[in-house]
Amino acid sequence: MTALSTQYPFTALKGVPQLQNALLLAAIDPLIGGVLIEGPRGAAKTTSARALAQLLPDGGFVNLPLGASEEQLQGSLDIEAALKQGNACFKPGLLARAHQGVLYVDEVNLLPDALVDLLLDVSVSGVNRVERDGISHQHEARFVLVGTMNPEEGELRPQLLDRFGLLVRLNDMIDAPTRREIVRARLAFEADAEAFIRAHAADQTTLQDRIRQARARLESLAFTDAVHDRVSEYCFAAGVEGVRADLVMLRAARAHAALEGASHIRDTDIDAVQALVLAHRRRDRSSSSPGDASSPDSPGADRPDPQQGAGSSRSPDRSMENPGGSQAGAPVHTDRPGDDQDWGALPPEPTPIRALADVRPLPVKKP
Repeated sequence: MTALSTQYPFTALKGVPQLQNALLLAAIDPLIGGVLIEGPRGAAKTTSARALAQLLPDGGFVNLPLGASEEQLQGSLDIEAALKQGNACFKPGLLARAHQGVLYVDEVNLLPDALVDLLLDVSVSGVNRVERDGISHQHEARFVLVGTMNPEEGELRPQLLDRFGLLVRLNDMIDAPTRREIVRARLAFEADAEAFIRAHAADQTTLQDRIRQARARLESLAFTDAVHDRVSEYCFAAGVEGVRADLVMLRAARAHAALEGASHIRDTDIDAVQALVLAHRRRDRSSSSPGDASSPDSPGADRPDPQQGAGSSRSPDRSMENPGGSQAGAPVHTDRPGDDQDWGALPPEPTPIRALADVRPLPVKKP
């Protein structure tokens, strides 16, 4: 058996359904932009990425070390040979090796920003372009980008975080029944890896067939107006910036529908992927679905009071009126029932102003 075939089976993973779902979606459509996994040490992040590589028909598993250079990642051009022979002599890098496979970056938050930016560019475009001294070369580089990070060891810049297609946050605490299943499966694998792999061979083959069929079905699934509307509602309710989230959610929902063998993209496909897309992009974390309180069409959304007239959405300012001999400068409360925008705030207090005593200006220096 090869080194890759003796890896832990993907179908034997326990307690990480969201992670498995995200990895499968990225395997079906790598242009989703990769998967970022946040979690503590020992949470099966690396094991899951290695297990995914076994399901891909033509690819392998390529690990990007933190000390890699841009030339090692992209590849290099022999300028001298190009000048002498007139042809670009290209030496492939890690991106070329990862084509049709998995490119894995452990602790991606510790990788130089320039390399992370380059990785994400190629992951989304599917093409690696190398330019040196006016000579250029490009080749296909379609791979599943999987990055992992432990938030305790540093954060990823927001600009780079947003460019990862999907995000999975693994819980620090695992309940007792799940822990028992994970430990038992791991002990069985370590006791007899070949027997453990044979026991899951049928499930692995079935899942490989589903991925292959989903890839073939992907382009036949159209984005209808209803799909666009629901995706837009989710992204608007989450308060995300730009439209990258919309594009990723559309691709992820289509991949989910293809994996499920559906004839069209359904609301359930969008619902199944929205959390993975919005987890690292959400600005209003209290809203998680279209039609909730933050949606402009929701019952709880702020609307002008019809009794106030069409020209204003707030109550008239009563601060200039002084019925009943109210003292000037005293705070005037205009709170209405249900108006909790400043809930918990103290009422304004007037600040007394008094004239200063005799103040003498500083003497002007003579020239």
